Amino acid sequence: MSRRVRIRHRASGEVIAEGPIGVFGIMPFEGNYYIARSCLRTARLTASWHPGFCVYKFFYVWLDLHLPDGMREPSVGWLYWLPNPLFFFIGFRPAVARSSPALSVEEIT
Repeated sequence: MSRRVRIRHRASGEVIAEGPIGVFGIMPFEGNYYIARSCLRTARLTASWHPGFCVYKFFYVWLDLHLPDGMREPSVGWLYWLPNPLFFFIGFRPAVARSSPALSVEEIT
């Protein structure tokens, strides 16, 4: 049986992502989850256009979660829009921190 993960926003219960662990699903890397587009369960993640830079993964933008009640969870994730080609499995994928206090991560069967 393959392992699956569900990522939710704690306060609202909004499901952000759900899918299998792995390169074609939700990829764990360095304590974060990089989410394939097919595993996204919300359209409420939007780029804030606040840039960031990692010396070996390169350029990213922060993602905000806009909730149905009009509230916003700032910088809940990020997206590498100019990634290092050696890390192809993180490029152009929304990502969230596994240990984010704003999110809950659960393994499901």
